[in-house]
Amino acid sequence: MLFFFPQAYQEIDWTQQPEFLDQELQQVVRDAELGKRLVDKLVKIYRQGGQEAWVLVHLEIQSQEESDFSERMFTYNYRIYDRYKRSVASLAVLGDERANWQPNRFGYELFGCRVEFQFPVVKLLDYQQR
Repeated sequence: MLFFFPQAYQEIDWTQQPEFLDQELQQVVRDAELGKRLVDKLVKIYRQGGQEAWVLVHLEIQSQEESDFSERMFTYNYRIYDRYKRSVASLAVLGDERANWQPNRFGYELFGCRVEFQFPVVKLLDYQQR
């Protein structure tokens, strides 16, 4: 977290033990009919100041672009919020080999109604020389 997502790291109270919510994530994935994603993690953490927050860590390891990745991130985020009424931070780590594929948003607009979802992404390929 410190290396890839320093803002999140700074806001987390690391004196509190994180709790992995595998059952809750499996239910959301099942509800969303998106298939089982074994590398996704939903974690309950506490922020500095004591507020509870949930973090969805989505690890995508593949060698090709996936056109609906951003939409799936949006779907997971709103399904978790809708089901559990918890603030959710969605963080993505991409392990593919395509330098120009860096999805970090999903949205649409219709009749003046606008939905926009943005999430931080780390591309492992960007760290290849380190």
